[in-house]
Amino acid sequence: MEVIGRGEKVRTAVLAATLTELTEKGYAGLTVDDIARRTGVHKTTIYRRWGDLRTLVLDAMTQNATMDIPIPDTGEIEQDLRTLANSFVDWITSTTGRAILAVLLSDAASLPEIADIPRKLYEDGPRRVAPMIAAAVDRGELPAGIDPAALVKTLLAPIFFDLVITGVAVNEKTAAHAVAVVLAAAREGLLKAE
Repeated sequence: MEVIGRGEKVRTAVLAATLTELTEKGYAGLTVDDIARRTGVHKTTIYRRWGDLRTLVLDAMTQNATMDIPIPDTGEIEQDLRTLANSFVDWITSTTGRAILAVLLSDAASLPEIADIPRKLYEDGPRRVAPMIAAAVDRGELPAGIDPAALVKTLLAPIFFDLVITGVAVNEKTAAHAVAVVLAAAREGLLKAE
């Protein structure tokens, strides 16, 4: 194991190790000793910088809790949604996504700062997909009046269900199923703004 330097390099390494440890062991199994061992940083350095495990986890989560998924514009809503769903599957199954999910499904979710992370991750989604929906309406692929928030929730729900409830591996097939569900609901007028 390579001993790392100081400053931002140490912070980056410790935060990355925290996410990896969260993914492998969950919040309940997370220890500063394991993070220190993984990074080659002495545990006193970690305690001096973050004070406690909760603060370290919060820093790792907020630093990495971005879902910077590009909104596709292929000219066809089904392909746009498929690309979007596949990008989300890639993100949620990445080290960062799995770590965030592990923490959100643990007792750490009762911490107000952590409980707020899913809302922050989600709130930008509907605003970002609104132009994609408007373009699909203009092309006659979707009816007018679709609520972007309802579309995003309906698209992501089957993915989360498989990931969290059934434990089935999520992949392109999961994404394709989610797209079929959201398109059927949208075309039946079930995703209209209230």
